[in-house]
Amino acid sequence: MTPVLQTIGLSKQFGALTVADQIDFQLKPGARHALIGPNGAGKTTFVNLLTGRLTPSSGQVKIIGQDATQLSESERVKMGLGRTFQINSLFNKMTVMDNVSLGISERLGISKKMWRTANAYKNLQEETIEILDLLGIADDANEIVSQLPYGKQRLVEIAISLGLKPKVLLLDEPAAGVPSMESGRILKALDALPQDIAILMIEHDMDLVFQFASRITVLVQGAVLCEGTPEEIAKDKRVHQVYLGEPDE
Repeated sequence: MTPVLQTIGLSKQFGALTVADQIDFQLKPGARHALIGPNGAGKTTFVNLLTGRLTPSSGQVKIIGQDATQLSESERVKMGLGRTFQINSLFNKMTVMDNVSLGISERLGISKKMWRTANAYKNLQEETIEILDLLGIADDANEIVSQLPYGKQRLVEIAISLGLKPKVLLLDEPAAGVPSMESGRILKALDALPQDIAILMIEHDMDLVFQFASRITVLVQGAVLCEGTPEEIAKDKRVHQVYLGEPDE
């Protein structure tokens, strides 16, 4: 089965500093995969290399089996690569409906015609409501984004990404800044996402990681330390020593 996302010997240096070191990685269709590691491990750098925000010093990125190493961020989006960010990038003074509709209109190539409200486009409105309903926030469609709890704002960002119909969705700390009482809302929404979308989640909330992922990769100092099932990672002494800070026995 061809990976929907793959890296081969992916490396990045800034002068003498290596921030990504020969990373070999595969994400299979429909995967629920988490990337974890201590602060400074290079997780966000790796995501930026995947999305095209950073250009690798060496190595290769493949999307659906095609070489995407030299492609721009927008070109990778068109190939089916979606992303959310650590800090949300929403239009806070607009409604939830209009935020998500803009993402869909970009995919449909009608964003430059969005002079009228989204309600003027029946199909656009229907698709927007369908996505919001999937994530459990349809009742908030007409709310101004800035008035929503932060957990719901994160869901709006995921909704925008879904509007681009990605084959691969990169979630960069979806629970960042979300109160613990709201993290369950994030997990419930992730569970509702279409199974044919492969998801790679970068997250510090280990409870969320172990409930979400069927496979976990541990990154340390820009290199892959290990990869396995949640059970295997939980038992790995190297993870306890390096990631959880436990001493070597």
